[in-house]
Amino acid sequence: MMRKRLGVLALSGLAVLGAAGLAIGPASANEAATDAAIAGRGHDGPVIVGHRGAPGYRPEHTLASYELAYRQGVDWVDVDLVPTKDGQLVARHENEIGGTTDVARHPEFANRKTTKVIDGTALTGWFTEDFTLAELKTLRAVERIPDLRTNNTLYNGRWQIATYQEVLDLTRRLGRELHRTLGTYPEIKHSTYFQSIHNPTEPKLVEILNRNGLNRRNAPVIIQSFEVSNLKELHRQVRVPLVQLTSAEGAPADFVAKGDPRTYADLVTPQGLREVATYARYLGPEKNQVIPRDAAGNLTTPSALVRDSHAAGLRVVPYTFRNENNFLPTNLRSAGGPAAWGDVFAEEEAFLEAGLDGFFADQPDTALEAVRAFTRR
Repeated sequence: MMRKRLGVLALSGLAVLGAAGLAIGPASANEAATDAAIAGRGHDGPVIVGHRGAPGYRPEHTLASYELAYRQGVDWVDVDLVPTKDGQLVARHENEIGGTTDVARHPEFANRKTTKVIDGTALTGWFTEDFTLAELKTLRAVERIPDLRTNNTLYNGRWQIATYQEVLDLTRRLGRELHRTLGTYPEIKHSTYFQSIHNPTEPKLVEILNRNGLNRRNAPVIIQSFEVSNLKELHRQVRVPLVQLTSAEGAPADFVAKGDPRTYADLVTPQGLREVATYARYLGPEKNQVIPRDAAGNLTTPSALVRDSHAAGLRVVPYTFRNENNFLPTNLRSAGGPAAWGDVFAEEEAFLEAGLDGFFADQPDTALEAVRAFTRR
């Protein structure tokens, strides 16, 4: 019964609609009708989100990475957003770009290297908020984890940093070419920090959505954040769904800044999930919150998180599935060292059995094959 229910879930448009009668939660009747109207577009089964595109094959957050993810078959890509000095939003995993661009090789920017405290952690490097977009465009992307993805280093220096507008333009163009609706999961990075330096991301994102006609119920956009206050405010400003991201440890940066003692663990209690459901449609947990690992690093049994989230009316889309041994449970690793690929199919099948509504993956083609095999059974 669970496999049949999963097989008819789709997220291609706005949301996953549970054909077996999962509660819609705080969504209105109009939202439910919209979901019903678009269910069935795209791929059957839990949705796969190309995490930063297809970074298992191309340097992350480049237009090439996003394009490859779409061509491999996903309908959604994850786009981390950080602002520039002149108020543009660019796609980078972090605002510190020393490890994802060739900025260190640009002597004209040597004096921009600095140390900042971001969400309580001191980081030394170069930061997007200290560069104009024109300056960032003189840089080129490089592979973030070259020791694990040596093949990706072939592409170092080939692509610029992309703006969110450029990602949206690519998404529309490929949607027309591939004859299906494609969408983005923009993630707001370090909201409290950027507000503290008077360069907030949220108004810029809302403006881009408005300018592109994407601030509407059935728009192919789903906004993510690890913080809470900004999502609650966005819930009043936008008509697209929101994802509350959580971690297996720590607390939202806005809670810490305000002296709120709650942690991510509090957010994923039944009571916490009910509160999340008042402003978000999705929960994006770290995957270890769904199926923990034991002291040896092996998968154990599923927690109650998926069941409790569904009871609160939330869909569950954990992060991040990767093929390399370095990221896999100990008992699913192959011979060959951290960069070799292990049995990710077994890992993904275990999580699909737990009732996921989707998940984020660095190798979208592998993840799509796991879902196809699961839904055929």
